[in-house]
Amino acid sequence: MNRIIFSGVPRKALFAFGLLFLLAGCASVDFEQSLSDTNKLAAEFTQGQLSLAQTTEQRDALANTAAELLQKPVAQADAVKLALANSPAFQGMLAQNWASAANAAQGGRIANPVLTFERMNMGDEVELSQILSFGLLDVLTLPQRYRVAQRQIAQAQLQLSNNVIEQVTQVRQAWVKAVAAQQNLTYARQVKDAAEASAELARRMQAVGNFNKLQRIRQQAFYADAIMQLATAQHAVTATREALVRLLGLSDAQADMLKLPERLPDLPDQPRAAEEVSMVAKAGRLDIKLAQSVYEGMLKAQGISEINSYTDIELGLRRSSKTDEAAGSSTSGSGYEVSVRLPLFDWGGNRRDALNAQTLAAAYRLEATVRGAGSSLRESYSAYRTAFDISRHYRDEIVPLRKLISEENVLLYNGMFIGVFELLADTREQISSVMGAIAASKQFWLADAALQASLIGKPTESGIDSMATTSTGSGSGGH
Repeated sequence: MNRIIFSGVPRKALFAFGLLFLLAGCASVDFEQSLSDTNKLAAEFTQGQLSLAQTTEQRDALANTAAELLQKPVAQADAVKLALANSPAFQGMLAQNWASAANAAQGGRIANPVLTFERMNMGDEVELSQILSFGLLDVLTLPQRYRVAQRQIAQAQLQLSNNVIEQVTQVRQAWVKAVAAQQNLTYARQVKDAAEASAELARRMQAVGNFNKLQRIRQQAFYADAIMQLATAQHAVTATREALVRLLGLSDAQADMLKLPERLPDLPDQPRAAEEVSMVAKAGRLDIKLAQSVYEGMLKAQGISEINSYTDIELGLRRSSKTDEAAGSSTSGSGYEVSVRLPLFDWGGNRRDALNAQTLAAAYRLEATVRGAGSSLRESYSAYRTAFDISRHYRDEIVPLRKLISEENVLLYNGMFIGVFELLADTREQISSVMGAIAASKQFWLADAALQASLIGKPTESGIDSMATTSTGSGSGGH
């Protein structure tokens, strides 16, 4: 600890200390303002409702909001509101960011002074001393440390926005997966029912000699496969719903109240244009700002740390008074002392090397972020646009064609040109095409959530690779 020690402090020195205290007190955190700034920066994500519940009244207000939202089917926007109001993990993230910002602000202040009173008895003599001590380098480097603290506070603000966007995007995507799984289960049951009817009819026809064993086994195999798909769909409903429950921070009682819409939203009339996406992204990316803040913070902190790596200094000004009780006399004296840590065994080279390496790493991370920003946005937009085109293709081409095929097969069946097995197989294929459309719609809304995060500078996985599952034809076994 570098210390400067005063005894019998004059008024001018006290005035100087007061100015230092005022300057040191400037490094502080207004977390409510940080929340307000995040609500403005990420308005599309927080809907202006980001808040940290610190009192019982605030917690009760958020609980009432959550209860109201659970009274009706929870849409995607409502799911975000519910997470903001109800999730203890979300609230904990906000509180942790507040702690990080407060710790950063602490580095821009002078440590509290130490006031020491000394009284020594030496026979008939009594010595009294009053000592007020400060960190010497704390005082000398205060302006630099204040600027570092302000930079770190700004960095904490960016990190808060980054974390909020990430959490909200996870909620949006979890909601999409849960609704799609629920919608998919309905059609998986229909496929199973159709396959079961085929298998039962095949068994009866074999029993009366109108079907051979191979034909009956083929229908039974379709039924067995449908049962497996239904079981998988049932588990997907449970898994995706529980993932959403965890992100929303629901209790067991709240989870029982959670109701989701029966289907995903319709596709928008038109996708976002590439030019619009580019213009929004140029308004300022969060990932670049955050990397820039980290790098600049490292640069500012490096100079201070290099000074401290060489030596440590204590400067003391002392004034003492002695009283001889036997003689009834009193004397006083003053002086100073300087203590210097000698760098004989450690010149601080390793510490300076570590600082240089950390700053260099931050510079490269910034460069990598800048270079990768455009690439990640182009990938996100490609996933978004591809998902939109595939989902629209299902809606406008594949599903209508399957419906027409089904209508024609009904006519052929009524005319006794095809049998019941061909009709049931066509029903399965029509249902499978609808399930493919649901999967494509799910991928679009996942990609939409990922694109919104990428636009503001938080690249997110969109799951585009799993879109290669189509059900335009499954090879019926009607013959």
